[in-house]
Amino acid sequence: MDRGEVPYLRIVRELRRRIAAEELVAGDRIPSTRQIMRDWGVAMATATKVIGALRDEGLVRPVPGIGTVVVEHADHLQDSDGLPRIDRLADGGRGGTLEFARRPVPDLTKQRILRTAIKIADSEGLAAVTMRRIAIELGASAMSLYRHVRNKVELVHLMADAAYGELPLPAQPPSGWRAQLEVSLRLQWRLYRRHPWLSQAIPLTRPEFVRNGMAHTEWVLRAIDGLGLTPNAMLHASVSLAGFVRGVAASLEAEVQERAESDDEWARAREGQLAEVLSSGGFPTMARVIVQPGLDLDLDSLFEFGLRRQLDGLAVLVAGVAHGRHD
Repeated sequence: MDRGEVPYLRIVRELRRRIAAEELVAGDRIPSTRQIMRDWGVAMATATKVIGALRDEGLVRPVPGIGTVVVEHADHLQDSDGLPRIDRLADGGRGGTLEFARRPVPDLTKQRILRTAIKIADSEGLAAVTMRRIAIELGASAMSLYRHVRNKVELVHLMADAAYGELPLPAQPPSGWRAQLEVSLRLQWRLYRRHPWLSQAIPLTRPEFVRNGMAHTEWVLRAIDGLGLTPNAMLHASVSLAGFVRGVAASLEAEVQERAESDDEWARAREGQLAEVLSSGGFPTMARVIVQPGLDLDLDSLFEFGLRRQLDGLAVLVAGVAHGRHD
């Protein structure tokens, strides 16, 4: 054996072993060439040869935007003696011809994947949404999902578009710019209430092109068009209003996760601690305000209060422009 092939074969055997032991399963990324170079101290040419050998053996394949991943059914490759091919290869790669022990694959569609992903996100948060978790829910392999969705970034994009499309804007807007803005902002709040993860799914200032979400931006811009605002002011108003709704909604996902105890139980559990802090004298205004009767503070009341103030402020700006003051 050529000395230059020794490290290459050693690394290939180790990666075969990991696949055979299901340390790496279908859909998992194998180490990249750079990671192989770093972990095993080999040159780029050797690392490239390792991945090429695994690909030639049918154990891995490249996925655009993801990397090189373990193929579906790799854990079921068999040789002519009926023994697991990857186990035999791990002992040196002697004998046998490759065959696939086919398993029935569920009838996957992009819509089924999206519905499952949204269901997971609604109940457990966006961080719980992984290709492997979706595959388990659907009784499929993780690798099979990539035929319909390129990666998690695209998946979240599609989830957001589907969620925004659940409550479409009305065909005919109401009369008046303020009433029109309220339609969109209240609809967004309802969507965030329904899907607590949604407010965090798309960046505010560098958004993905989610058509159903863009419909709200178009609606808001159209509502304030013709009021004398400059295009710059219009865009800032639109993003500021969307940012306000998202800002309040940002706490919704955490609220869902912690909803095991009621608000009253939460308050009672912390009543003693709060009384101790307030009696210290370090927060006199807070102590005076929060002991008043009739206080009602939750995310819905924060949204309602903030929405009115946001629109009041925009009304002042519009009135100023009407009187010749620059925006």
